[in-house]
Amino acid sequence: MTTHAPRAAQTPQSVKLPATLDEAVAALAAMPAAVPVAGGTDLMASVNSGQLRPAALVGLGRISEIRGWQYQDGHGLLGAGLTHARMGRPDFAALFPALAAAARAAGPPQIRNAGTLGGNIASAAPTGDALPVLAALEAVLIIAGPGGARREVPVAHLLAGMEMLRPGELIGFVRVPLLHAPQVFLKATGRTGPGRAIASVALVLDPARRAVRCAVGAIAPMPLRPLEAEQWVASLIDWDGERGSLVPEAVTAFGEYVAAACVPDQPPAADGTEQPLPPGVLHLRRTVAALARRALGRALS
Repeated sequence: MTTHAPRAAQTPQSVKLPATLDEAVAALAAMPAAVPVAGGTDLMASVNSGQLRPAALVGLGRISEIRGWQYQDGHGLLGAGLTHARMGRPDFAALFPALAAAARAAGPPQIRNAGTLGGNIASAAPTGDALPVLAALEAVLIIAGPGGARREVPVAHLLAGMEMLRPGELIGFVRVPLLHAPQVFLKATGRTGPGRAIASVALVLDPARRAVRCAVGAIAPMPLRPLEAEQWVASLIDWDGERGSLVPEAVTAFGEYVAAACVPDQPPAADGTEQPLPPGVLHLRRTVAALARRALGRALS
C-alpha cells in the first residue's frame, strides 16, 4: 500500500512475496521500480487500461501482521491489509460502525473480498468509501520505512498532499480512536445497488470532546471537513442530557450548512450580479445536504 507506483514500459519481470512488513520494505528498496500490490483492484484496472506497466511486483498478501486489528491505548490499530469484507463483519462493526458501513458499500463481493483498507488510502481515489470516514475519525497512518523505521502521518495530510509517502515506504497500520459513540456513513451512487459514490458523508460524535466531526467525500479530490458547521451544531447538542433533543430545524440547517461549505456559490459576475449554480452542481449540493442531514439525524437518534 503505497502512493509511490513508478511506471515502466514492460510487463513484470520479477514478483516478490515477502512474509513481513520489513521484508516488503526491503524488497521495494532493492527494486526501486517495483509496485506493491495487495488486493489489486485498483492496480489491475490501471494495468488493463494500459496506464501502468510495472517492471516488478511486491505482493503483500502473505504479510499476516497487517491483515488483522487490535486494541492499543484506547485506539484500534488496523492493519492496512484488512479487506473490506473483513471490516464489514459484526465484531468490527460494533467498534467502528461507520468504517464497517463504508466497507460494505465498497462494491460487489469480489471487490470487497480483495480490496484492502491500505489500498483504498494509497490509491486516494476521490470516491474511496473509507476516506471520508478516516478523515472524520482523524485517523493516523503508521508508515513503515527502510531499516525498521516507523513514522506517523495524519491521514488528512496524506490525502491533501501535505505529506507524501517516500519511495520504499508502505502504509502498515491505521490508528483510529475508539469513541464508543454513534458513527454514520452514507453515500449516494445515482443507481440502485453498489456503485461509485457521487457524494458521501461520514459523521461521528465525540462526547468526550463534545465534538461533531463530519467529512464529505467524492465531490473533491480529497474529503472535505466543514469545520464551522461542525462547531455550530456541536454547540447546540445537549451533551450531558438527551442528545436527540436537537430540534428538526437545526438538523436541517446543519445539512444546508455542510452543503454550502462544500459546494459553494459561484462568485458574482463582473457587474456584481449573483450567478446561479448550474443544475448539476445544484443537484450535488442538495444531495450533500440530504446526506448530512440524515447522517446527523441517525447519529442523534
